[in-house]
Amino acid sequence: MQERCPKCQSENIYQDGNLWVCPECANEWLESDKAPEAANVVEDTSIRDANGNVLVDGDSVVVMKDLKIKGSSSVVKGGTKVRNIRLTDAGDGHNIACKIDGLGSINLKSEFVKKA
Repeated sequence: MQERCPKCQSENIYQDGNLWVCPECANEWLESDKAPEAANVVEDTSIRDANGNVLVDGDSVVVMKDLKIKGSSSVVKGGTKVRNIRLTDAGDGHNIACKIDGLGSINLKSEFVKKA
């Protein structure tokens, strides 16, 4: 919420639709124009596991539930430990590339693993 008018620093401001209005100086502004520190917010692009832990290349993870492999009758069992993961930027949400014994190379979604 906007706390002060950016022009006169008055605390007596109110919201009118999508505009903020200062009755003292008649200044009107959008909430997106409010504070320079809001423009400096950096988006966190780190890849996190299901518990919120940050994953990095080379980590070991544990699969949390049985995952069916699309186009196959194989299943990655819950509790399977996967070592030496590689983080990728796939557009389909599969952001972990790894090798699983018995299955070979596979891509996983970080929301279904936890850091070991």
